[in-house]
Amino acid sequence: MKYLIIVDMQKDFIGGSLGSEAAEKIVPAVCEKIREYKNDGGRIFMTLDSHFKDYLETSEGKKLPVMHCIKGTEGWKPDERVQAALDGCAEVFEKSTFGSVKLASYLSEVVKEGDEIELCGLCTDICVVSNALLIKAFCPECEVICDALCCAGVTEESHNAALETMRSCQCVIKNF
Repeated sequence: MKYLIIVDMQKDFIGGSLGSEAAEKIVPAVCEKIREYKNDGGRIFMTLDSHFKDYLETSEGKKLPVMHCIKGTEGWKPDERVQAALDGCAEVFEKSTFGSVKLASYLSEVVKEGDEIELCGLCTDICVVSNALLIKAFCPECEVICDALCCAGVTEESHNAALETMRSCQCVIKNF
């Protein structure tokens, strides 16, 4: 079985408070990957970075003092193009930190040895790498894959470093 994890393709990370040209650039490729998985019968999951009005008082907020992905706001919502490509087919996992232990734990209950779990989304060097390493730890006999062309990092250097980190932890890196 093949699983696709769409990490934090939310408005604030694409064109909002933490948006970037690199993030905007990957949207078409992510949408195409979603369509491929839907056509091939794969299961699709999506994470949503979910913070609250007290974000700046949290440990993360003190280190990254930019309000973003506040639950219920426009910036918290998935990008419209990604949402349209998904067309309601994704199982959603909200998370208040970089990686979703809940998603990794869930996957460990449903995957089988040899299954493929592919990640794409934002940001390679924060949430994508965190989720990839959690999933690899929870599902060690699965092939964990990251498509470099469907991810964007805070900088090109940190994007590349995260891809190398995933590779060194036995994840498969495509298109790098």
